[in-house]
Amino acid sequence: MVMGFSLHLLLLFVHAAICSTRQTFPYMTSNVQEVSGRFFDYIVVGGGTAGCPLAATLSEKFSVLLVERGGSPYGDPFILESKYYGFSSLQTDEYTSAAQSFVSKDGVSNLRGRVLGGGSALNGGFYSRASKDFVKKVGWDNMGVRDAYEWVESRLSISKPDLTPWSHVVASSFLEAGICPYNGFSLEHIQGTKIGASSYDNQGRRHLSADLLPAGNPSKITILLNATVNKVIFYRTRTRDEKIARGIRFIKSDGSSEQNYEAYVNQQQDNSGSWGDVILTAGALGSPQILLLSGIGPQEQLNNFEIPLVLDLKGVGEGMQDNAAIGILANSKTEFRTPQPPKVVGIADDFKFIINVLILPISFNSTIIPVTGKIAFPDSVGKLELNSTDPRANPSVTFNYLSSEKDLAQCVKLTQLLELTLRSKSIASFLGSNEHRNKPMPTQDELRKLCKTTVRTFYHYHGGCNMGSVVDKNYRVYGVKGLRVIDGSTFLESPGTNPMATLLMLGRYQGLKILKDRK
Repeated sequence: MVMGFSLHLLLLFVHAAICSTRQTFPYMTSNVQEVSGRFFDYIVVGGGTAGCPLAATLSEKFSVLLVERGGSPYGDPFILESKYYGFSSLQTDEYTSAAQSFVSKDGVSNLRGRVLGGGSALNGGFYSRASKDFVKKVGWDNMGVRDAYEWVESRLSISKPDLTPWSHVVASSFLEAGICPYNGFSLEHIQGTKIGASSYDNQGRRHLSADLLPAGNPSKITILLNATVNKVIFYRTRTRDEKIARGIRFIKSDGSSEQNYEAYVNQQQDNSGSWGDVILTAGALGSPQILLLSGIGPQEQLNNFEIPLVLDLKGVGEGMQDNAAIGILANSKTEFRTPQPPKVVGIADDFKFIINVLILPISFNSTIIPVTGKIAFPDSVGKLELNSTDPRANPSVTFNYLSSEKDLAQCVKLTQLLELTLRSKSIASFLGSNEHRNKPMPTQDELRKLCKTTVRTFYHYHGGCNMGSVVDKNYRVYGVKGLRVIDGSTFLESPGTNPMATLLMLGRYQGLKILKDRK
């Protein structure tokens, strides 16, 4: 524990040294005493992909507390350097690792971010905007969405990546499998084979959501690291039975103490009696979990854990989805190749399938080459429930992968496409083996069995605070005031090739709307 704390102090020092030569970075601390009892205009819970751009935007006019349950990513080469892509996910522990592992009740291993930057500090860095259909479904303004994407892209240096020989092999294998046309480089979510943008620059350095924090007014942001929020504090008005979010209660994340601390939102100065907002951006597991721990959710579940009821809101924890994924190994023998995050993607069958091929580490001295794909629009739906009242523990989540016959049929079709990719001349030539090309194609029954027994995740799970059942179109939680949820837990589907670009955009887009509404 002492060693971990010393390492954290070293990373903070390294980050301070780096930032002293660049933009001013907001004040960052792990000392809960420095924040306890203080007031802010906005409290943002979760310094992840959506939370950082949201905090930066709000800080243009207001004071913001950004609370992150993990530590700083700066100074950690496993997070920041592309040659170590995937290594940070190999090291997980109970309280301090950047990646926190969990296993759904379906038995599928999964990960969630626990570091400033969230999933944008751990993922493959593939950057692709949402489709126009997705933007229309959600009801966003096209011009505002475009401006928010461009704000993110200009500040994170999002651009076309340099392609490696492996990237060309992947593109050719997709085209051989019939994933056409070849679209070259594009930020848009379009059918066929395309080169996507990357949050890794051409020197191999990752740019993550936390890099957006200096883009606002850094003097108005306080970042509290290694602190886990265990509930939202509510205020009840005397004249009406209104519930207003007044602040948060939190504990240290490292398990060393159960002592509670509090921070509060400022009352607006217009004598309206209203307050600033607490905004949950803790992700598809974290945000519904915090609502439940705060007494907002299905009453029966709250009673089971003796949590005082604030609001019986049935939709909390419902609508959980993960995109069922399948992977087939291209190399039968493990060896070490330099890990390579995805730069090329195949979008097939009227946007229903997303496929890529990675060079992925499974240990510090061995890698695999999986040909992987996901079902973009699954029918199967699950739910999230509490496991305990400890906010540091993972909640219980069930995704019900492939429980729909339609999903299973799509999985079979997807796997056939993966098999065609695997049998391409391009991959065979790169690996120097015709092993897969000489094998007969699996039967339908074999593919159904493969889908059922090897289903996995692309880490694009979403839901739990769905728009329309938990939050309204302005991301305000129904039935209470001063509380919003702005993250992937509100999504009804995963946007684009993957959700990172859209979550970054969402933080900026909604931040601007909040600023406009408070004029």
